[in-house]
Amino acid sequence: MTKSDDKRVPALRFKGFTDDWEQRKLGEICKVTKLAGFEFTKYVNYSNTGSILAIRGINVKKGKFNLQDVKYIDNSNFSRLSRSKLQEGDILFTYVGTIGNSAIVPKNVNWYLAPNVCLIRPQDKNSSFISYLIQSDRFQHEEIPKWITTSSQPALSMENIRKFKIILPLNSEQQKISSLVSKIDKLITLQQRKVTLLKRLKRTLLNSLISGKDAPLVRFKEFKSNWTVFKLEDIVAKTIKGNAKAEMHGKESIYLDTHYLNGGNPTKVDSPTNVFSDDIIILWDGSQAGKVYHGFSGALGSTLKSFTPKYSSDYLFQYLKKYQNKIFVNYRTPNIPHVIKDFTTIFKVNLPSTKEQITISKLLKTVDAQITTKSDSITYLKNMKQFLLQNMFI
Repeated sequence: MTKSDDKRVPALRFKGFTDDWEQRKLGEICKVTKLAGFEFTKYVNYSNTGSILAIRGINVKKGKFNLQDVKYIDNSNFSRLSRSKLQEGDILFTYVGTIGNSAIVPKNVNWYLAPNVCLIRPQDKNSSFISYLIQSDRFQHEEIPKWITTSSQPALSMENIRKFKIILPLNSEQQKISSLVSKIDKLITLQQRKVTLLKRLKRTLLNSLISGKDAPLVRFKEFKSNWTVFKLEDIVAKTIKGNAKAEMHGKESIYLDTHYLNGGNPTKVDSPTNVFSDDIIILWDGSQAGKVYHGFSGALGSTLKSFTPKYSSDYLFQYLKKYQNKIFVNYRTPNIPHVIKDFTTIFKVNLPSTKEQITISKLLKTVDAQITTKSDSITYLKNMKQFLLQNMFI
């Protein structure tokens, strides 16, 4: 790949390509249209089951389709909807409300265009390049905003969408670029599927290996002894209510707040380290009160509590994670959420022997590590894609 500072070529190119890129209007190289709302109102019957989809704005995300919330239209008058029938390679673009999301229609689907989604159909069928160009920084932050009109909500007219400035290389270079970015998209999708499967495996293992009472459904064959139910307070050696605050800027300890615990960058405060990686941390106040964390060391923030377990901290963390939703529903105050004061007194934990606790938690930690590894790969690949969108497109 080669770099160039010429405004008519991108910063990063494949070797062998030297021609200037050509500026066109989107409407000159693509069919740009929308479906009139009355057509769906008059001829479409929505349902929650079926095989034929109406693709709405909610289904079009950044470069992909979200099919978790779909509407089916099997029992509709399709003779009146022929112009809304979608083809492989069509680009769908959101132009009302949340503007600028796009995705390419895949092959072998039976989809129709719903109102409030724009259809972009390239004449030369190289949909991938146009779709990725729409996702690029220049297009999202410069080209789209200058054509938006605002009344009750932000919107784009079809006329203005057709005026979008598109800067294109030759077809051969378009194909090279879109092929590279497409391969990264496929890798991202593959890793996301792996994460989904690993999370399902984790949930199955939690349900099979850990029980709230009696013995679990599945046990390692070397363990036979009965499990015992304890109050949480009986298996905790020490409890700490956090008192560190963000304004205590300093260098002494990492500040343990929800921003950092949920993946944010660490900051430091002038407060002693009072929580260590074997301790269990629970968010005590706030909308997510009851959320459980583990594996952190630092100065505990004022909305959190930590518990030092007498036995396996890894097992207790996995146990609490299994019953996370139960904590949210049954062990918080209404209105302004707090974990209830007597949580440690009334919350019960079913414990096997320490050796069995360690064996169970070791297996679950292995799956957690795999989920983290695959998730990190997704982040890396998304950053790589973003870099290419910034540097291989104009």
